[in-house]
Amino acid sequence: MPEYVWFDPDVRDALAAWDFGQACRLIRLRGSLRQDDMAQLTGLSQAFLSMLEAGSRRLTNIDKIVEFLTGLDVPAELVALPLPQSRANASQPPRDQFAGDADPTLPWTTVRMVAALDTAVGDSTMDRRRFLTASGIALTAFVNAWDSAEAEPLGRAVGGSRLTNELLDGLQRTTDSLRTMDASDGSGTVAGLGDRHLQFLRHLMVSTSYDEAAGRRLAAIIADTATQTGWFVFDSGNRDRPLGYLYAALRAAKASQDVRLGAGALSYIAIHGYSTGTPHHAVTAARRARDKIKKLGTPALEAMLLTRQARGHAKLGERHASLTALGQAAELCAQGRSEHDPHWLYWINEGEIHGQAGSCYLDLGDPRSAVASFTKARQALNSGDHRTRGLFLSRAATAHIAQGDLEAGCATAHEVLDLAETLQSARFDNHVTSMIRELQPVAHNAYAQEVLERRAAMVATGSRT
Repeated sequence: MPEYVWFDPDVRDALAAWDFGQACRLIRLRGSLRQDDMAQLTGLSQAFLSMLEAGSRRLTNIDKIVEFLTGLDVPAELVALPLPQSRANASQPPRDQFAGDADPTLPWTTVRMVAALDTAVGDSTMDRRRFLTASGIALTAFVNAWDSAEAEPLGRAVGGSRLTNELLDGLQRTTDSLRTMDASDGSGTVAGLGDRHLQFLRHLMVSTSYDEAAGRRLAAIIADTATQTGWFVFDSGNRDRPLGYLYAALRAAKASQDVRLGAGALSYIAIHGYSTGTPHHAVTAARRARDKIKKLGTPALEAMLLTRQARGHAKLGERHASLTALGQAAELCAQGRSEHDPHWLYWINEGEIHGQAGSCYLDLGDPRSAVASFTKARQALNSGDHRTRGLFLSRAATAHIAQGDLEAGCATAHEVLDLAETLQSARFDNHVTSMIRELQPVAHNAYAQEVLERRAAMVATGSRT
């Protein structure tokens, strides 16, 4: 539990009054946890905690009270009970064994940033540390820490060579080139390159000398590269490792003091959330990022974050919240980019907003609206962004099929297979597989049969899908 929760006066008052229903609700909200998370920590059922917060049940059994308080690791001085603090310590390994350098509560220093990079790039983390990286509680802790932690000075004076602006310019161009290659060819070609670039950036951070300005700029390039590499790894089909890169990116963004880079990392954490069955994480990450950048005058960045939030709402079945976020995103996108929007967000345009709207409608069970949005997206997307086009087309084909329009669905499916012959993206491959699955029940149809036969031939000849 983030330590600042225990300094909240309302939390302290509720605990002092033994109002455990109010305390449960406040601790959960202040700590950005779900009731399921609280249930996991306390050993009490989610249903009981829901009734406890609503006031329809009370917590009166002294053993359950102690279990509730120790599970949340409530400081003993906040409750007039002899809490067995050693119990909490005995139930989990010491922090340095459990979390290592990945622990979000450790100081946000250059040393920890480098250690986080080692954890991500080396993929040498222990199982316990990998568990922390993948858990929702760790996600909440990282988001909260990024929001509130202070960055330390980055200036160094060592025997290594001086870090020059010319070198930094070249390093940023390399990161930008990787981003462009990913959009056009898929992540399969660039994930390894991203790792090697990060390794060189890490070497420069620990082995060269630089002043404060150059140090922060190097940290910014590391944040940008770590975010992109985390995305490359995720798009290549690995769902466990990406968060390690993204947590390292958050640390580097904090060191750079560029909140926009932190928001960018959170946007990919949101994608990871709604793509891996934890859409509430997507909503949490996108909202926190929006809170941090709302005064910067960055309409394109906020629009992008709103689409991530909308996808999370849609996965949760929250239609009104999803469509409201999409509407706000469209309004912001229509304003155009500002001088404060980051250069790496070049791909946000009207087509992207329409495509994300189509994906939301599909998740909400509204294929008719999805088809309309995907049609608009097709007309407005950047022609060079082949993977995004492929993703949206595969979803459009699925929406057509769900509507019963097999001719249109299969025509779109052929366009998807055209792209599948050249793109290297496990995430896109999964979309192709899902699209083909939708055609299996209507395999007797001539249009569907043609698509299925073409797909089978591609698989047989070793095509990338």
